[in-house]
Formats: sequence, structure tokens, C-alpha cells
Amino acid sequence: VQLQASGGGLVQAGGSLRLSCAASGRTFGTYTTGWFRQAPGKDREFVASIQWTGRRTYYADSVKGRFTISRDNAKNTVYLQMNSLKPEDTAVYYCAACSGSYPYTDMDSYDYWGQGTLVTVSS
Repeated sequence: VQLQASGGGLVQAGGSLRLSCAASGRTFGTYTTGWFRQAPGKDREFVASIQWTGRRTYYADSVKGRFTISRDNAKNTVYLQMNSLKPEDTAVYYCAACSGSYPYTDMDSYDYWGQGTLVTVSS
């Protein structure tokens, strides 16, 4: 599975962005997918994940209520809708995938990673 993240950019605080993670491979529809982010000088951290069916999702407390993860298996794409953005959301955002059936939150559970897309939120 190859992943391509896109949709990052510069936005003012309070604004919105939608990230996309496009995947190759016919079995992507059976993969759990997650979003992680890494801010400058900080460790990579979990943001959100979605089970392959789309019925189960999980969010970091810091984004709960502001971000929404979704997927369109017909398009082999997972989305991260980010609303009410804050300067502390500034980071490189990575999508990741694994063949498990649970919306995992730890990086070690994921086998495939995209290249990252930069989100910058100005105050």
C-alpha cells in the first residue's frame, strides 16, 4: 500500500482545512487508517484513526470535537476535516495504514506511511 497525503497549507486561527490520504492497492478498503502529526521539535503524535468499515473512529483529546476523520473506500481515500484550527495544530500531518481491524492509536501498529503534508496555523 502506498499513501499520498495532501491538502495542507497556511490558514488563520479559527479556519478550516481538509486533508486527504489517497492510497494505492485494491485492499485499502480493508485497512485501518490513522492520522498523526509532528510539530517542530516534538515527537510524532496520534491525531485520529478510523476502522476499515468507517464505523469506528478514535480521536486524540486535543482535537476531539474539532476534527473529523472519514473515508471513501470506493475512492481509496481517507479524509481529515479540521475545523476551528489553532496555532498549536501547526505540524506535518502524516497518514498511516495497517491491516488490523481496530482504530489503533499507537504508531507501532501501522505498517504503511505517507510522506506528510504541512499545516501551518497563524495566530
